[in-house]
Amino acid sequence: MPTFKLNGQEIPFEKGDTIIRAAWRAGVEIPHYCWHPGLSVAANCRMCLVHVKSGRPMAMPILKWDEKKKAYVPDTKPKLVPACQQAAEEGADVDSVGAEVQKAQAAVQELLLLNHPVDCPICDQAGECKLQDYYEEHQHTLKRKRTEPVHKPKGVRFGPTIVYDAERCIMCTRCIRVCDELAQDHVLDMRERGNRNEIVLAPGRELDHDYSLMTEHVCPVGALTSRDFRFKARVWFLKSAEGVCTGCARGCNTHVDHDPRYGKVYRLRPRDNMAVNRFWMCDAGMMTYSEVHEGRLVTPVLGRGADIEKLLPEEAAAEVAAKLEGLTDRGKLAIVLGAGMSSEDNFVLARFAERFGASRLYLAARQAEDMGWTGDDILKHPDPNPNRAGAEKVAGRALGDLDDLIGDVLAGQVSAVLALGHHGGEAAGALAALEKLDVVITLASNDGPLVRAASLQVPVASWAETFGTFVNADGLAQTFERAVPSPEGIEPAWRTLVAVGRELGFDLGYERTGDVRKDMNATKPAAEQPQATA
Repeated sequence: MPTFKLNGQEIPFEKGDTIIRAAWRAGVEIPHYCWHPGLSVAANCRMCLVHVKSGRPMAMPILKWDEKKKAYVPDTKPKLVPACQQAAEEGADVDSVGAEVQKAQAAVQELLLLNHPVDCPICDQAGECKLQDYYEEHQHTLKRKRTEPVHKPKGVRFGPTIVYDAERCIMCTRCIRVCDELAQDHVLDMRERGNRNEIVLAPGRELDHDYSLMTEHVCPVGALTSRDFRFKARVWFLKSAEGVCTGCARGCNTHVDHDPRYGKVYRLRPRDNMAVNRFWMCDAGMMTYSEVHEGRLVTPVLGRGADIEKLLPEEAAAEVAAKLEGLTDRGKLAIVLGAGMSSEDNFVLARFAERFGASRLYLAARQAEDMGWTGDDILKHPDPNPNRAGAEKVAGRALGDLDDLIGDVLAGQVSAVLALGHHGGEAAGALAALEKLDVVITLASNDGPLVRAASLQVPVASWAETFGTFVNADGLAQTFERAVPSPEGIEPAWRTLVAVGRELGFDLGYERTGDVRKDMNATKPAAEQPQATA
């Protein structure tokens, strides 16, 4: 692979790479604002200027102050080029830290901050703002402007998800390019020139496409803020865990940002994975973090309607075992796997069914038409379930859906149900037949139609509270890690099933997530085993 030198370090590059892309791939940062690896080159911020010293270096004529002559005299200085636009060449010698480069970067930084308001104490970008970072690295001087700064609109509602502050905007045009190149919707543009320019909406439009939150995500400053995350948390208090989006079968990789002081998830951000979601997520996927805390089940509940009885968490496994042990015909017990639950949870439920002697397996999954979900050609998959493929794979055979389950209930072939997860049954009255059964047990983290039809609700850990695996529509198994602890007494579904098995007199033999994965992977070819993704 050809290489060039950047500050004395050998940097490999591929055909068509620019200097900044090759450096980014090698883990070396060249300061920049407008460049983004997933967008076209704009080269308008000029923060990534570098000095190419090899070949035929260009020079610019300047006037330089001569202290002895007390006058300006002709001189030259290196002609700097934007690294985001300059193609990488084999053997090139590039300097991004020299005196001329640092002087240019300081000048660019000073220009960008000329009219920028000192909003840092109230700005949501504080703590992850490139203006702050580069000020400390490349400027660190007081503002020399003595006149009134240019004032622009503040707190402009761009749409249902985004608020715009024109005074903070540095006109990097990333948001415009996200709309044009990712969402393919030219809803944003730039008007005016110089220090009076600003981002504007197309006439009669709102920023309301399915990737509007990506405009906020790529904004390097605090010009665009999410109406959902706005003023809710300071990023320096947040920690991040690696997750997988539960919004659909695409399996976009995520950063799960949470505050460990409160055990609360505040937002999701896309995690780069060139094989799955590249650098992006849709708005619906970004908002799936809310299910970690909204509609959360925290107490086991026995009974339905006005006859419910709340149980202690430690009583749940024994109660489930008692219900199952009281069945007169185990062959009529339906085992319902969950397309929204991890492969580990589904695998242990399938093993539990084998040991218990139940052979009727079904799959509870969201139906796109019942929830108004539509896919697209960008990221949104037509299947709104994160792990349908994983549940089917661990079952080892075809699974009936909830319609099949209801049909078997009405035919008298199913008299009891043990279900995993809260997905499925969103259509009105779809699960009415289950409410007539005496034994319907759900292991779920959140409220839902399937849970409301149960005669015994057992809360289990959500995807943010446990380690697990999802298999996306392309068959790629991706692991995710625990971000926050589950409520006291609540365990992952697989661990709850192990406890129920012990109450029934058999031990599934799993103590840790690794034990489950080892057994789960043993039945698959090595190429299909779960793998962590970058």
